Amino acid sequence: MNYFVTGATGFIGKFLIGELLAREDAKVYALVRASSQEKFDALQERYGDAGKRLHAVHGDVTEPGLISDADRKKLKGKVDHVFHLAAVYDMNMDDATGNRINNEGTRNVVAFVNELGGDVRLHHVSSVAVAGGDFSGRFTEDMFDEGQRLGHPYFRTKFESEKIVRDEATVPFRIYRPGAVVGSSQTGEMDKIDGPYYFFKSVQRLSHAVPKWLPLLGVTGGKVPIAPVDYVARAMDHIAHKPGLDGKCFCLIQSHSPTVGELMQTIMEASHGPHFAKELEVPAIPPQVKMLGERVADAVPPPIKKRISNAIGIPVSVLGYVINRAVFDDKEARKALKGSGIQCPDIRDYCEKLWQYWELYLDLDTKLPRGAVQRVSGKVAVVTGASSGIGFVVAKKLAAAGAKVILVARTREKLEQTRDILEKAGGEAHVYPCDLSDLKAIDACCAEILRDFGHVDILVNNAGRSIRRAVMEATTRFHDFERTMQLNYFGAVRMILAFLPTMAQRKSGQIINISSIGVLANAARFSAYVASKAALDAFSRCLSAEVKHCNIDVTAIYMPLVRTPMIAPTKIYDYVPTWSPDKAGDTVMRAILHKPKSIATPLGTAAAVSYALWPKLNDYILNKGFHLFPSSSAAKGRKEGVKPTLEQVVFANLFKGEHF
Repeated sequence: MNYFVTGATGFIGKFLIGELLAREDAKVYALVRASSQEKFDALQERYGDAGKRLHAVHGDVTEPGLISDADRKKLKGKVDHVFHLAAVYDMNMDDATGNRINNEGTRNVVAFVNELGGDVRLHHVSSVAVAGGDFSGRFTEDMFDEGQRLGHPYFRTKFESEKIVRDEATVPFRIYRPGAVVGSSQTGEMDKIDGPYYFFKSVQRLSHAVPKWLPLLGVTGGKVPIAPVDYVARAMDHIAHKPGLDGKCFCLIQSHSPTVGELMQTIMEASHGPHFAKELEVPAIPPQVKMLGERVADAVPPPIKKRISNAIGIPVSVLGYVINRAVFDDKEARKALKGSGIQCPDIRDYCEKLWQYWELYLDLDTKLPRGAVQRVSGKVAVVTGASSGIGFVVAKKLAAAGAKVILVARTREKLEQTRDILEKAGGEAHVYPCDLSDLKAIDACCAEILRDFGHVDILVNNAGRSIRRAVMEATTRFHDFERTMQLNYFGAVRMILAFLPTMAQRKSGQIINISSIGVLANAARFSAYVASKAALDAFSRCLSAEVKHCNIDVTAIYMPLVRTPMIAPTKIYDYVPTWSPDKAGDTVMRAILHKPKSIATPLGTAAAVSYALWPKLNDYILNKGFHLFPSSSAAKGRKEGVKPTLEQVVFANLFKGEHF
């Protein structure tokens, strides 16, 4: 079976291509503009051997005829299905762009399909946007022209392009109306900030700034017609090949669409942020007031609109969805998919995948302190534990500042993902997998780095292992102490020793050790972890005095609790005050720029002073915390409550950032 696809290199397109190529007899022709050839090549590579059945046909939907006469002649009578996905989706788009691509582009595709001949069928990807931005009530799949207002260029052109298909197609056609398309429910893969993703940054800031136990006030808002891209692609592929459905329209959304409040709560949970204890119902805005508001908004010059959008992080037009009163049904889609095993998953079941992908691949806005580029650009910086948590953020910041970042961690695949992210943001990164608990592996890794780069300017010893277990629960677990010391102390020292000679020879170098507030505060239940960090601390203090004349700086950063994968197993930490990885990364950058002997929080400094002056009082307070916060289920072999008590909340906020 032969297919012709427009918009094949777009987000939905590349997933649909995968579904089509899964059919063994499929040959797929993709309409490709000259400027999109690299994207097409990547699409072919994405599908391996199956990609050999994917062929580029050069052309453009905005050009009458779409493709050359020669190519059109080759395809005439030989195409079974044409999928039209090419369109512009931009809530800041202007009328001229929408008319040229969405409307004239669709008209050109329809004319192309009408001339193809044979038993060709047209599949047009429309959108729930045909209902407009302020439709109130249920909008079914058999509804189209209901007199709805279409003030925004996107709503208007999606309506008009669907009308072109309905009025001008002389071949059988089927229409698909996806809702707000988000990343894959399986992998989280997404290509840009769009739809619900506009709110992710605000949610991230809230989750970092507000403790989980503090309830928030939210809004109920309207229903959000949402669907993951893999469902949209699978549903289109199945419906396209099912007989007896010509002329029908299919809404591809989650059947029970979440409200704005429910969606925000789901995203907040994925970010490990606080809960919305109560939601306010936003009253409906009278049509007259809404029309007046739109007129005022239309009068605002586009550059000012764009500036406002950049300031709030959300296109102004998207805000209307907060009070959207339309409810879409997908009865025809569910009927067509019955028995196929294909159904739209609930956002609550895959939102965490969306969040993780966004944090890794789309949250590329990296803040840098003043002077970072001038002082760091061109330097060789090694970051251990670089594939997640603090190390990942530090690597991003160093790469953004122009450093040659050497990524070191155990798993090559994760390091390569990190490198791709840094390079996507315009940085330079190199991958050196290494098991940092294996001393011989460290020697080999360091030798390879020195062979490739000649020297190291900055070493960030970030990789670490933490064990939360009371000593009395570890009397038969001496290996806990051995493996923690092996990675946190011996591994870091081995790497320092490997790079130290060239630093001394060049009379330049910087070593930054990520230590812990627990070293200053003597955190109970962390004897193995704190001891390993304290050993590295003592080694570094001695080293610092020895290499001062070589212009080598050594800095210890006594990090408080940071919300990273390392603390994730201890669920109580979801509710206690923690630093964000970004704040921790900023602290490391400050150490690189200003080269202090150490950096500690006020609590950490106070804890060290008080322990020196009143050690028995410290023991009394820490013992209270020891009894107040139970051991983990892994240590005790039982399940403990997750939500903190009022006493725990008060204690955790008095000693912010401390390990319990």
